[in-house]
Amino acid sequence: MTLMKSAVLGVSIGLAVPSLALADAEPLRIGVPTTRSGTYTVLGDQAVRAVEFAVAEVNAKGGVDGRKVEFRVADDEMSPEAGRRAGEKLALDGFRILTGTVSSSVGLAMSTQLNRWDAMYVSTINKSPKITGDACHPRMFRTNHSDDMDIAIVGPWLKDQPQKTWGIIAADYLWGRGSGTAFKTTAEGLGRTVKTEVFPPVGTTDYAPYITQLRDSGVEGLWVALAGADAINFIKQAKQFGLTDKMLMFGHNVVSPSTAKAVAKEMVGIWGNMGYAAAIDTPENKAFVAAWKAKYDAEPTDYEGETYAGMQVIFAAVAKAKSVAPADVSKALEGITATTPFGTVTMRAADHQLEAPNYLGRVVEKGGAHVMTVERTFDAKTATPPPNPACKL
Repeated sequence: MTLMKSAVLGVSIGLAVPSLALADAEPLRIGVPTTRSGTYTVLGDQAVRAVEFAVAEVNAKGGVDGRKVEFRVADDEMSPEAGRRAGEKLALDGFRILTGTVSSSVGLAMSTQLNRWDAMYVSTINKSPKITGDACHPRMFRTNHSDDMDIAIVGPWLKDQPQKTWGIIAADYLWGRGSGTAFKTTAEGLGRTVKTEVFPPVGTTDYAPYITQLRDSGVEGLWVALAGADAINFIKQAKQFGLTDKMLMFGHNVVSPSTAKAVAKEMVGIWGNMGYAAAIDTPENKAFVAAWKAKYDAEPTDYEGETYAGMQVIFAAVAKAKSVAPADVSKALEGITATTPFGTVTMRAADHQLEAPNYLGRVVEKGGAHVMTVERTFDAKTATPPPNPACKL
C-alpha cells in the first residue's frame, strides 16, 4: 500500500484465510494519530509503515484471536490541539486503540480525553517521563524507551569518558528540554559541568548561530537532542563547521537508521542511544528484519522497529483479553509478557512502562561503507529505572 498524507486514511487488509472464519468476531481497529505534515512527517511515515506491516502480517496468519485487524491514520499536525482532534475523530469512528504518535506533547494531550472517548493510548515513540510519571493514566501505556531509560544507560557510558565540560543543544519543546534537563542532572552528578545550553525551535534550518556559540564556549562534549530533519540539518552543518571533529558528541535519538541514511558519513564518531536497531541480536529481531527486508528492500528504522514491537504488545493484550474494548485491553496489558524484536518483555503494572533492553551505538566506517553498530547492550533490569512515585494509577 502506498502511504498517503491525507487527513484520514482507512485501511482494511485482506486475510489469507476464509473470511467466514472471522465473520462473527468484532474487528480490532487501531487508530494512528501521527505526524503527516511538517518537520517530523518522515517519522510519522515510519510509524504508519510499521503499523501497516504488523497488520498485514498478523492478518495473513488469521488475525488476532480470530479477529480481523484494521487501522486508520489521522494527521496530528505535531500539535497538541490538532492531536486531540485527530484522536477524537479516530475514537468516535471506532478506532479506539490509539498508537504511533510522534510528539510526547500530543500523546499527553490525548491522554486527558481517553475516558471521555472510551479509548486507550499506547506510546511507541513518545519519550517524555511524564507519560509514565506524574501524567500517567490507567488507559495509557508505553512500549518504547523513555528518556529516563535512555539516561539510565548514558550514566555508565559518561562515567568512562574523559570530557569534563559539556554543552547541550536540544529542540525547544517538551521532549528536547526534558532530555537536556535529564542529561544535565546526570552529568553534574558525575562531576561534569554543563557550560552552555541552546534550544533551537523545531524546524530550524540554519544552525550556524548555535554552532558558533557552542564552538566558542570551549566545551569538550555535546549532548544533542534533535530529531528528524532537525537532526539531519544540524549534523550536516556541525560537520561543515568542524564542530564534530572538535568535541565528543552524544545524540539522544540521533543515531538512527533514518538519520544515518541521510548523513552517515557526517555521523562517524557520534555516539547515541539506539531505541531499536536492526543489529539487535535476538531470534525474534532476526526474523522481523528478514521479513521487513523482503517487503521493503531495506532494514527497519528505529521508529519502525519500536512501533512494530508496540503492535505485538497490543496484539498479545487483545488475545489475552479476548476483547477489543479499551477497558478490557488496558486491564490485560498490565503485567503482560509479550514476544517482540527485543525478545520476551513485560509491561510493568505499576506505571505502564514496558521493561526492555536498551542499547548504545554509533556509525563506523567499515569496508568503505558507513554502518550502524551496537556497541553496548543493557538488560531490561539495568535499563529500566524503578517506577516514578508520582504515577498514581
